[in-house]
Amino acid sequence: MAIVLQLQDAYKRYGEQELLDGASCALADDQKIGLIGRNGAGKSTLCRILLGEEELDRGEVVCSRKLRLGYLRQHDPFEEGETVLDFLRRDSGQPEWRCGEIAWQFQLPDAMLDQPVRSLSGGWQTRVKLAALLLHDPNLLILDEPTNFLDLRTQMLLEEFLRNFRGGCLIVSHDRSFLKRTCDNTLEISRGQMTMFPGNVDRYLENLAERQEHDRRVNVATLTKRKQLESFINKNRANANTASQARSKAKQLEKLELVEVQGEEAAVRFSFPEIQPRQGPALRTEQLAIGYPNLGVATGIQVEVDHGTRVGVVGDNGQGKTTFLRTVCNSLEPLAGKLKWGFGCQVGVYAQHVYTTLDENQTVEDYLHHQAVSGTTIQQIKNVAGSFLFGGNMVEKKIRVLSGGERARLVLAGLLLQQHNVLVLDEPGNHLDVETIEALADALCRYQGTVIFTSHDRHFMHRVATAVIEVRDGGVGSYPASYDDYVYRVRKELEDGLRAEHTTRGTPSEPTGTASRKLGGREERELQKKLKSVERKIAKLDDDKKSIGNELLTETNAQAAQDLHQRLADAGAEVEKLEEEWLEVFNVLEST
Repeated sequence: MAIVLQLQDAYKRYGEQELLDGASCALADDQKIGLIGRNGAGKSTLCRILLGEEELDRGEVVCSRKLRLGYLRQHDPFEEGETVLDFLRRDSGQPEWRCGEIAWQFQLPDAMLDQPVRSLSGGWQTRVKLAALLLHDPNLLILDEPTNFLDLRTQMLLEEFLRNFRGGCLIVSHDRSFLKRTCDNTLEISRGQMTMFPGNVDRYLENLAERQEHDRRVNVATLTKRKQLESFINKNRANANTASQARSKAKQLEKLELVEVQGEEAAVRFSFPEIQPRQGPALRTEQLAIGYPNLGVATGIQVEVDHGTRVGVVGDNGQGKTTFLRTVCNSLEPLAGKLKWGFGCQVGVYAQHVYTTLDENQTVEDYLHHQAVSGTTIQQIKNVAGSFLFGGNMVEKKIRVLSGGERARLVLAGLLLQQHNVLVLDEPGNHLDVETIEALADALCRYQGTVIFTSHDRHFMHRVATAVIEVRDGGVGSYPASYDDYVYRVRKELEDGLRAEHTTRGTPSEPTGTASRKLGGREERELQKKLKSVERKIAKLDDDKKSIGNELLTETNAQAAQDLHQRLADAGAEVEKLEEEWLEVFNVLEST
């Protein structure tokens, strides 16, 4: 084991908040470390400091001469019109065969290597970035929330990559399942200090709970001893015969100190409103078709959700999970068929990007007052705010100064002040820390209403889902087994794919002895023409997405921002469809 990166006596302050207060840590080239801490504790700031993107107020970052640092870039590193293979070769300087070999590890199809990388969806672009990362042969990786918005398959490929990676890692993630499967050490950042624990996140949390309980018992014993000494001193200090004993006891009392309970911070604790349990179907669809005016996503949907079930909606990115949820909660009109809610269903909705469209001039208290049902008292609102860590002066804060995690908590708090017996939740765990996600899972498990939700967090899905709906290949249907069974099936499919034969790009392949169908000249020209047409459409949509993204950065009107988010989602769905069309045409041309 060799130490390749160290933080020594580090201090970093933002305003009144002390993120690092004389903190130190050392990262080795063979340790896989999960970095955990509450929202706002300084996890992302620490990563930026170690990467040299941000300066310390005091202290030092010491890099070994052997350090080869790699990190997953969040920005777009691709050039205009650059293919996947072109990017990998330019970024790494490696030959074509080596780039193709590494790309295969992330199950990037050979046909995709020649596709413009900016025309790919976010999940595929992440795979390309991971392949580029590995080609640089780093011995220490720093990954800040690498699983955000990744579908299950891409998460599993990333896990496989990290488990086989021979160097060290520092990984920030709110996904306990991901940290457990990839990290063998845990680094906690809390109250300006960092503590390394030799074990995965589950063992760390178990050990932390044991230490907290031990410290509480020590404090109870100390308080009991204090009372005994104080009582003895009060009774005997005025008596000449026992005054010396009283003075001795006073010295003992001065030495008694309470132990600070390690890692004990304010925690989110809440429950969704109590509702009357119901029987029978809460939701039923008949030959439902979902999508957009010029783009169908899925057809022939026949599903039924019973009252009291918690349904996890699963499927790869781009298959239509969010489209299905939007149709279910009536924010998107069905293309055909019927969708019917049961009598008396009151639906509450949490959407992926809802926290970005809040009125930033409102205070926390203003927002919660606006969300609360008629008859809710000010004290009830303050109680809910406090349970989500918006106590004291926090309720007077403007939404504009809240972090992403705080805004997500605020929206969830608003749901608690409404009387819903059905909840539709699209990625509710994004931007929440591990403790808040656990509190949300606990609350949903106690909730007696119906929940329809999607999440990329496997630990959260495992805990909450009692039934599964799968969105796949243009269809939506009830999955016949549990979520754990679904995860097993996806992992098996990936393993089978990785074991399949593969011909590395740039090296000669063996003749197969099978003749493929020969296309006629006119037919081939038509396919080439179609291929170019699809590429132009993808490029145009990519430009549209960038333009919309730039507008979102400056848009202050809430309704206009919602419209822009909708346009962005529509463009993304259309790109996914065009990618499939491009691959189909390309495969036909390649097989000739």
